[in-house]
Amino acid sequence: MENTALIYRRFGPPSEALKLERLPLSPRPPHLLRVKMQMAPVNPSDLIPITGAYAHRVSPPLVAGYEGVGEVIAAPVSHAHLIGKRVLPLRGPGTWQAYVDCDPDLAIPVPPSIDSTIAARGYINPLAAQLMLDAWPVKGTHVMLTAAGSTCATLLAQWALAAGASRVTGVYRAPEHKSALTRRGVEAIQLCDADQLTAAAASADVTFDALGGEPGSLILKAMPADADFVSYGLLTGQPVLPGNPRPRAHHRRFHMRDSLAAMTPQQWHACFDTLWPRLNIPALPAIREVRLEDWQDALAGYDQPRRPKPILILGDAA
Repeated sequence: MENTALIYRRFGPPSEALKLERLPLSPRPPHLLRVKMQMAPVNPSDLIPITGAYAHRVSPPLVAGYEGVGEVIAAPVSHAHLIGKRVLPLRGPGTWQAYVDCDPDLAIPVPPSIDSTIAARGYINPLAAQLMLDAWPVKGTHVMLTAAGSTCATLLAQWALAAGASRVTGVYRAPEHKSALTRRGVEAIQLCDADQLTAAAASADVTFDALGGEPGSLILKAMPADADFVSYGLLTGQPVLPGNPRPRAHHRRFHMRDSLAAMTPQQWHACFDTLWPRLNIPALPAIREVRLEDWQDALAGYDQPRRPKPILILGDAA
């Protein structure tokens, strides 16, 4: 048997560094599940490591992809009940391949009521949003979000309002995002409007920032004393700079891997017990399915406004 995988053996632009390879399928280690993958989304977090931005903690060759859904086709006796079930094979090898062998204690069973197109996207953005809102409760607060048109920020906005946030301000880049934000009850500010950014930041209790760089630095500097500025992404490719004088707000950093490192398997599974009901009402963007063989099409313009999120089809979808 063969295993087809998108692999990067060097750092570089993902469209150049990634290669579709067909490799012999190794025997399954007896203590692991073997999952026949169905589909996996294309996220910024999947692509940024390929560029070398995290070279201090990832080293090629590696299979790309951090999340996805598939069907268990083989398992150790202790987990034989999972054979034929859908799972998320997480926190192990890359998911952009036909077969993934994963730790059975970390595989997340997918409830029958959850469609595979939702399950495939149930990790990176939803869990990050949930963990951040757990760490920084927002009831009665003014919440500010950058990259407000992104999936993670969309979830943060919806769940913050549901949790009782008094106000949510979303910073967007492309004009196409404004109407969607307004419909969701989010006060929309365009990224290029520095005066409005500063004014909104001056009353924000917590900011969840995915941009970093100049816009993140501007917001941090304007926030009031004892507010929390939470950095969880660097879409600008630049860090937030505190400046002089130092900001009054607290600059926090959220890395999901740090939260997960302290979790027991039981706590890990409990996260999804809470998450699945939230995702059963689709809060995720529209998708477009792309065959693995056409992966370059999935990467082309994947982050353009109003374009559906690409989902790589790796096998038979259930």
